[in-house]
Amino acid sequence: MAEITAAMVKELREKTDAPMMECKKALTEAGGDLGRAEEILRVKLGNKATKAATRVTAEGVVAVHIGADGSVGTILEVNCETDFVAKNDDFLQLARDCAELVSTRSPADLAALSALPLGSGTVESTRTALVGRIGENMSLRRFRRFEAAGKLASYVHGGAKIGVLVDLVGGDESLARDIAMHIAASKPVALSRDEVPAELIEKERSIAAEKAAEQGKPPEIVQKMVEGTVQKYLKEVTLLGQIFVKDPEGKQTIEQLLKAKGAKVAAFALYVVGEGIEKKQSDFAAEVAAQAAAAAAR
Repeated sequence: MAEITAAMVKELREKTDAPMMECKKALTEAGGDLGRAEEILRVKLGNKATKAATRVTAEGVVAVHIGADGSVGTILEVNCETDFVAKNDDFLQLARDCAELVSTRSPADLAALSALPLGSGTVESTRTALVGRIGENMSLRRFRRFEAAGKLASYVHGGAKIGVLVDLVGGDESLARDIAMHIAASKPVALSRDEVPAELIEKERSIAAEKAAEQGKPPEIVQKMVEGTVQKYLKEVTLLGQIFVKDPEGKQTIEQLLKAKGAKVAAFALYVVGEGIEKKQSDFAAEVAAQAAAAAAR
């Protein structure tokens, strides 16, 4: 019998994205013949694992785990290709398991998380087995682990498409949930002005300057208009500067609310599924027309 080397297993896995142990079994059954082993995996996995890893994953869920005492927690995003699979029980369980592992094992990064034990294998082997079984690519995209200064609270919205984790010092559970819900609704980019990325401020300043200049105002007026626009922008995108969504009069800021309750937000994280991922756009009518043209040409 031909020796099954690690290089052969690696090559087959890259071709099919099937779990490593499945690749080794297929190679053994095929007597080391890579082509035959690939055929065996096609039959066993229903042709679902092939090159799934090359496909865009812009759907998925946000999972949140908080320890029993509320001092340690994790927010994590796991992606897949379609919203249908995002509702799959095994996919959801993978997300929950990974969030808990980050909380309890504190991996340094996604590679370390993927190598952690899960079930009868690792997080990575569990993921690839699920890819093979379901037929869609899946990826662990990002996570953030909190060791709270106060107590953690979470809010997950829209079928787990939006997730929030908040570290609140002082206050109570009701306030913590209100703050988490506000973040999900208003989507601040930072806690305070000091934390807003400089490139975002400069972009806003540049746009404001261009608009003001088009009005033909004197330079000193343009400068005042630009600064006014930037200050308004900072209020709108910082948690402390935003108007509390549940304030009936629309006047109380989050900063004022926290002060009235004797509390403060030490940190927060907001994840929106697929944010920043370029989704593949398909034109069904154009695809049909192209296929018809190709058929006619033949």
